[in-house]
Amino acid sequence: MNRILKFACVFAAILAAETLLFASFASASPAVTDPASTQTPTSTSFMLFKGNHAEGLNGVTYHTFRIPAVVRTNAGTLLAFAEGRAKSNKDYGNINVMYKRGKNDGKTAGDWSTLMQAASIGDDTIGNPTPVVDRQTGTIWLFMSWNAANTSQAGGANPETGLPTTHITQWGQRRVYVMRSDDDGVTFKGMDGSSTPTDMTATLTPKTRASGSAWAWDSVGPGAGLYTSDGVIIIPAQFRNIYSKDHGKTWQVQKLPEAAGEATITELDDGSLYRNDRANSTNWSAAKRRWVSRGSIDGGFSAYKADDKLLDPNNQASVLFYNNAETDAPTRTIFLNSASTETRTKMRFRISYDNAKTWPMSRPLSDFTLPSGSGTEGGYSSMVKTADKNIGAMVETNLDVSNNAVSARGILWHKLNLGWILHGCAC
Repeated sequence: MNRILKFACVFAAILAAETLLFASFASASPAVTDPASTQTPTSTSFMLFKGNHAEGLNGVTYHTFRIPAVVRTNAGTLLAFAEGRAKSNKDYGNINVMYKRGKNDGKTAGDWSTLMQAASIGDDTIGNPTPVVDRQTGTIWLFMSWNAANTSQAGGANPETGLPTTHITQWGQRRVYVMRSDDDGVTFKGMDGSSTPTDMTATLTPKTRASGSAWAWDSVGPGAGLYTSDGVIIIPAQFRNIYSKDHGKTWQVQKLPEAAGEATITELDDGSLYRNDRANSTNWSAAKRRWVSRGSIDGGFSAYKADDKLLDPNNQASVLFYNNAETDAPTRTIFLNSASTETRTKMRFRISYDNAKTWPMSRPLSDFTLPSGSGTEGGYSSMVKTADKNIGAMVETNLDVSNNAVSARGILWHKLNLGWILHGCAC
């Protein structure tokens, strides 16, 4: 009886506590008290980029919006980017980089601008938006990947012309373009001040990989870049980091192992860098997980390895370093992807308190109540910490999964507080 009474007292004390204690999955890691667990969960969702030709600009209405990226400027403005795909959901054809500006921390659909255009090069493909904000100068850099209208990653008919495209097999068929904004994202310009993106391929795409093999297909990001605590601008890219230590006056490349492709990066509380990437086909088949590497620009990166906790359907993901260690809160790293080895529709937020080594708390996006007509959510994503200390997330949605090959796609905007995630589960 005494044992029963003791257990009851302990259980009651736990329920009465104002904070939740989350034990790490790794036995060596201590428990963490997160004061955000006492927050009343808040969340909202709406369609930010509407596919199926519901939005357009400059005479083009877009069949599909994909490949999201979002950043917050020094003025607190949110800049949400996406590929606008004119005629189909395919990864090639007439694709432009479109964006919207959000005020008031993106709280409602009315807080966002109408559709704006950052970059367009004829009927060619320009996409993979990867923006980053220089916190010292306020400049917003926008990196993108380009290929000609008659080329594609794997071949296929051009959606506009119906003519076959050529499989990209040579260096230079896929190129790196750069733009910048010095007016809080109202306009984007090339390095020469014109409306044309600047081709930086010769500087930013090596001819050979770290292994010595030839470079052909290429991609930057997609998603947000990083401005580090010591003032380095970093664009995560395939097999490399693109970086500047002088606020964009010059750019350099750090080669990485060829284990992964589409890339994310963040800085951890000890100043180290964390890459969490989409594995190449061989590595994904072996583990069906996210592949991660840690290091620094000057000291190099460790070999990639699979994170056993982070299931992945061979898709893009996003990572956000929410805050440094503070007097009233633990360090938090947020991760978002489809937590499945089979489908892109199992999107889940996770929180780490130990620099992305373990992920003790999570919550699925399926707990959101989506607006009517949102389709089936899941796919690429991007996250940002808003000025009011919430999390904003852009997530792709398929507007008609019954006809996947030709269905239109859109992008949802979710806004939530930490308490929403922490009222999930230790799973």
